[in-house]
Amino acid sequence: MKKFSNAWISSKNPRKQRKFVYNAPLHLRSSLVVSHLSKELRQKYLRRSLRVRVGDKVTVMRGQFRKKSGKVERISTEKCKAYITGIEVIKKDGSKALYPIHASNLMITELILTDKRRIEVKK
Repeated sequence: MKKFSNAWISSKNPRKQRKFVYNAPLHLRSSLVVSHLSKELRQKYLRRSLRVRVGDKVTVMRGQFRKKSGKVERISTEKCKAYITGIEVIKKDGSKALYPIHASNLMITELILTDKRRIEVKK
């Protein structure tokens, strides 16, 4: 049975949207790790959102860590989550672990422009 269809365009049905994300291959999932830009960056680059990368400074917009900001340490394209410095959860044994936050709940406040493809965004 074929799990993922390249012919899928879109659907208003949330069940089908979730199924698309769940079954999507990694090269398509990486394009789902996208966050809004801050107002200053939006005016500067004339774009609303960009893919989150390691090193970007972000602010959490939703959840228990709302209004906290930090640098992106790691990104999980499998889970569509970002791990940010300073946003940790304390485990039962007392150790700390980075807390995964969905990219849609973040706002990029500072970009890293060391990547050649990302520099193209500036144009």
